[in-house]
Amino acid sequence: MTPLEIDLFPCRSDNFGVLLHDPVTGATASIDAPEEKPIRDALARRGWTLSHIFTTHHHNDHVEANLALKDRFGVTIIGPARETIPGIDRKVDGGDSFDFAGRPVEVILTPGHTAGHICFHLPGERLLFAADTLFALGCGRLFEGTPAQMWQSLEKLAALPEETIVYFGHEYTLSNARFAITVDPDNAALASRVAEIESLRAAGAFTAPTTIGLEKATNPFLRAADPAIRRHLRMEKASDAEVFAEIRARKDRF
Repeated sequence: MTPLEIDLFPCRSDNFGVLLHDPVTGATASIDAPEEKPIRDALARRGWTLSHIFTTHHHNDHVEANLALKDRFGVTIIGPARETIPGIDRKVDGGDSFDFAGRPVEVILTPGHTAGHICFHLPGERLLFAADTLFALGCGRLFEGTPAQMWQSLEKLAALPEETIVYFGHEYTLSNARFAITVDPDNAALASRVAEIESLRAAGAFTAPTTIGLEKATNPFLRAADPAIRRHLRMEKASDAEVFAEIRARKDRF
């Protein structure tokens, strides 16, 4: 099967726009719709016609362009059953799957950032669109869910194959990196990655995508069980969810 093509581009102040395109059928999905003009510009640059929007959650910076793009292109909007999504045509929930250009797309329910946040996983392509659940070296703020819910959500994503390529919703990586080193200071892989991220951002380059394996090795929000982090936080006897909650609270104050 011909590989899918992906176009990554900036939207708003720090959102990523992502287009997923099948060169055989012409099907093209926008992962969320943060801003109309950059999405239309990317489509025009690539010569693609939008057919779908895969919506991950209801925040305005992820759905703002839903109705405008639906009006222009007649797209099918697929999104979380547990949230109110502008223009939605098909509601999906954790455990559901649907077809995109002959490929299965699995829906993973990941509450925490919002109550009904979902991620889209294409197992055959080894792709995950994690939006605001999992970032490079970070995770989303807990606006609607609890730390325990978010930890369970992150465990689901961490269980995916390590080679899974992860696209995420925001370019927060430099700030995440500077925080990560404060809770995992002895992690050589993290220290190396921080230097790499500083170089990338200084050059104006994106830090997306990442991989599940890289995040498991360096992202403190996936490493609540790590003995070194637990010692540093003086939480050796705490549960993983409690360690995660402490890391998230520290990031909120960072």
